[in-house]
Amino acid sequence: MADSRTTKGMWQAVRHGARRVDEATPDSRDRTVDALRACAILGVVLGHWLVTALVAHDGGLYTASPLGRMPWLAPISWIFQTLAVFFLVGGHVATKSLASARARGLTYGQWLRARLGRLARPVLALLCLWAVVTAGLLLTGAPADTVHTLVKLALSPLWFLLVFAALTAATPLVARLHPLWPLAVVLHVDVLRFGLHLGPSWLGWANLPAGWLVPYTLGAAWTRGELDTRRAGRVLLVFGTTATVGLVCWAGYPAAMVGVPGAVISNLDPPTLAAVTFGLAQCGLALLLRDRLRRAMRRPLPWAAVATVNLSAMTIFLWHQTALMATTAATLPAGRLPGLHTVPDGPAWIAARLGWLPVFALVLAVCWGAFRTYEQGGGGRRHMRGRRVRGWRVWGWGVRGRRSRVVRVHRGVGRGGQAGWGGQAGWPGRRGRVARVGHANGAAGGGDTGAVPRVPRGHRV
Repeated sequence: MADSRTTKGMWQAVRHGARRVDEATPDSRDRTVDALRACAILGVVLGHWLVTALVAHDGGLYTASPLGRMPWLAPISWIFQTLAVFFLVGGHVATKSLASARARGLTYGQWLRARLGRLARPVLALLCLWAVVTAGLLLTGAPADTVHTLVKLALSPLWFLLVFAALTAATPLVARLHPLWPLAVVLHVDVLRFGLHLGPSWLGWANLPAGWLVPYTLGAAWTRGELDTRRAGRVLLVFGTTATVGLVCWAGYPAAMVGVPGAVISNLDPPTLAAVTFGLAQCGLALLLRDRLRRAMRRPLPWAAVATVNLSAMTIFLWHQTALMATTAATLPAGRLPGLHTVPDGPAWIAARLGWLPVFALVLAVCWGAFRTYEQGGGGRRHMRGRRVRGWRVWGWGVRGRRSRVVRVHRGVGRGGQAGWGGQAGWPGRRGRVARVGHANGAAGGGDTGAVPRVPRGHRV
């Protein structure tokens, strides 16, 4: 009975905290952007955890993928490879942010430094930790191949950040670029390297910026209001789906939309035309889901969950592979555990891997607890100190307690426009201050903060 009362009390506390987050969010905030970003983040994380295997063999570890031995699993990659949505949201938010910054009299350099600064802090934390881990592994005699495998896997999310940073820097140049132009570049590059077998070996890497520029410029078109109708979403979905099916069935492109170790062609390394058309279909679906997401985000619990993910979006993105590897390494003394250290060669491995997902999530929670402050503006406990307010502390996975502190209560988040990558969703707090719900921007680069109103002195949240 006591346990039942405790559970009921916790659930009531969560619901109460969710209502407070909902009430404190400005009406001007486009919650759909946050919802799309959260879906994209969780899709990438779950996708990596499902298709990345570290196999223990002869005292070392090497990477493998269930897609290599079970190609019929390719549809999994269609669900969880959500990078195009990242860039769609990123382009939308960056162009709004730049316009807002200019309206406030900020220069391009000031805007860019603010956005890229939010990228650099958590990345530096990841690099520093893995520099120490790498040195420790080598000094203790770990096989060089194993160390290379681990470091490559841990730092694999950084390629995305480099491309995203480059596109962010180019936002003034590409803000009005039609998506057909980068799409044409990808088409011509693939015709040369796959159709005519011409050009140098590095030619395909021209698709790295061009391929992701397609959804990024779609995001800019979204900002301009050119994708507001449902017809735009339907056209993208139908065209992207039809083109992708044709390229896979008749042009020899792989069905898997992620890289598969040992495959002759990878759809992501660098992006192929099939990956880009698949991204168009994803963007079309995302645009069509906006109304449903907007209605869903009016409910306090779903919105609080989305705000929680966005609070530490970049931390989740950067550290999810480290969580997988930490689990794999820590359990090696127990032997070759199914779904963790074994070859991904059948349905039994898939069933076992599903059982490991909660463990990966728990280890990721530990990483989040250790490194989230770098995403919130720097390292150290000083960033967790805020003004005491009457109410709930909202961060991480839920609600802390009464009369606690709200994460980083300080003067205004900004006036309208967008926060950058690492900007926060604000709500009005005491004495004209703003309490940050959390990172409303995460790995797709910024969310629409909207205008955050001042609150009369003495008002209590």
